Amino acid sequence: MEPEDLDLLYRIENDRQLWDVGSTNVPYSRYVLHDYIANSSGDVYTDRQVRLIVEDGMGTTVGVADIVNFDAKNLRAEVGIVIAREHRRRGYALSAMTQMNTYARRVLHLHQLYAVVNTQNAAAISLFRKCGYDESTHLRDWLYDGKKHCDAVLMQIFL
Repeated sequence: MEPEDLDLLYRIENDRQLWDVGSTNVPYSRYVLHDYIANSSGDVYTDRQVRLIVEDGMGTTVGVADIVNFDAKNLRAEVGIVIAREHRRRGYALSAMTQMNTYARRVLHLHQLYAVVNTQNAAAISLFRKCGYDESTHLRDWLYDGKKHCDAVLMQIFL
């Protein structure tokens, strides 16, 4: 991530509609996000995460892809992706996730990647299936959207 990515990261991290699909539930200031970008080592072993910018073929930033909860001992990590609303349904998520799988296998030498997905998020479930992930576990009342608990599914791929 570069300082130029701050505006997109600020928009994504503070989009309340996205809070229901992840574990974030507080807004982040520009200062905190700028500090994160400036102080991230870029080393997954140190940070236990890698945040990557998704770009289109012209170099325009269209989203963010994450490898988080990196577990070096068990060779696994959680993945996530957000494509900005105006760039969705153009294949960027599929391309980025395919590249993330390759990166995790060839560079990080991970055994598996996983994602926790709300069962109502058909687009995300479809994306992960297209990328080779299987639904391995149904998690009852796993996510809370501020009004009710929602079921989730654990999607896994063995690399």
